[in-house]
Amino acid sequence: MYFVNDVLLLNLILNIILLMNKVILLIFISLSFAYYGCAGSAATAEEYYSLGMAYYDLGKYDDAEKWLNRARQANRTMVASTYNLGRLAYERKRYDEAAKHFESILKRDPDNVMALKAAAYSRIQTGEIEKAEKHYSKLLQIVPESADDGYNHALVLFAMKRYSESEIVLERYPIALQENKDVMLLYARNQAAQNKVEAIDSFSTWLENHTDNKVRYEYAKTLEHHELYARALEEYRKAFSDAAAASADPKRYEIRFAIARVLLIADSASQEGFTELETAITEGFNDIAEAEKLLTIVNAANRERLRAIINNIRRPESEIESETNS
Repeated sequence: MYFVNDVLLLNLILNIILLMNKVILLIFISLSFAYYGCAGSAATAEEYYSLGMAYYDLGKYDDAEKWLNRARQANRTMVASTYNLGRLAYERKRYDEAAKHFESILKRDPDNVMALKAAAYSRIQTGEIEKAEKHYSKLLQIVPESADDGYNHALVLFAMKRYSESEIVLERYPIALQENKDVMLLYARNQAAQNKVEAIDSFSTWLENHTDNKVRYEYAKTLEHHELYARALEEYRKAFSDAAAASADPKRYEIRFAIARVLLIADSASQEGFTELETAITEGFNDIAEAEKLLTIVNAANRERLRAIINNIRRPESEIESETNS
C-alpha cells in the first residue's frame, strides 16, 4: 500500500513540475512581448528564434510562425528558423510550403542532411516522388551507411516502378535484409515485380517469421506465375481461411477467384474450378476483364458455360434479384 501511494505521489509531483515549467514558459513569453513592445527595445534574432520555438513547443503554430519569420531575417538564425518553419508547415499538412522551406536551405547548403531528409518526406506527401528520389539520391551520397534512408529511397524507386534499382539499393544493407521485415518484404516485392523466381524464396522466408494475409496472397500469385500450381493452390486456400472479415484485403471473393483460376489452369474442365468461380461471383467478384482471360484456359466444351457466367456478371443486380425473388 505504501509503495502504491509513493508512486502516485511521485507522479503527482512530476505533473506539477511539468505544469510549472509550462507556466514559467508562458510568463517568459508574456514578459518578452512586453519588452519587445517598449519603444527603443530591439530583440536579437536569437531572441526571436527562442520565442518562435517556445510557441512551437506549446503548439501555438501561428505565433511560432510569426516569430520564426522575424528570426529568419538574420543570417545567424536563418537556417534554423527556415527549417522549423518547414516543420511547422509540415505539421499543418501544408506539404508544398514545407518542401519549399527545406529546399531553400538546400540552395545555400546542398549537403544539409536534415534538410534533405525533410525535403524528401515533404515531396512524398505532395506526390512528387521524382523530386523525393533526387533528394534521397543526394542524401545517400553523403550518408551511404544509413539503412533507414536507403529503405525510403528504395520505397520511392518502387513507387516509380524502377524495381531493379530499388532491389540494388536494398542489397547494400545486408543486415537490414536479414533482420528488418519491411526491408525483406520490399525486396521480395521488387523481385516479384520483375518476375524473378527468387521472389518465391524471399516471400517464403518472410512468411516463416511473420503473418500477413496480403503477403501470403502475393506469395501464392508468385507461385502461380511460375507454374507451381499445387503450392499456389495451397497458399491461396490458407489465405482464404485466414480472410475472416468481408472487408479483408484481399477480399475473400478475390482469393476464391484465384483458386478457381488455378483449378482451371490445372484442369480446364475442372468442375470444382467452375463452382469456385460461380461462388466468387455470387460473393461479389465482378472483374469482367479478369474473368474473360479464363476463356483462353478452359477447353472448347466449357467455353459456352464460361461465357454464360461472364454474362451473368454484366447483368444489373436488380435483374438478378428479381429472378431470385420470383
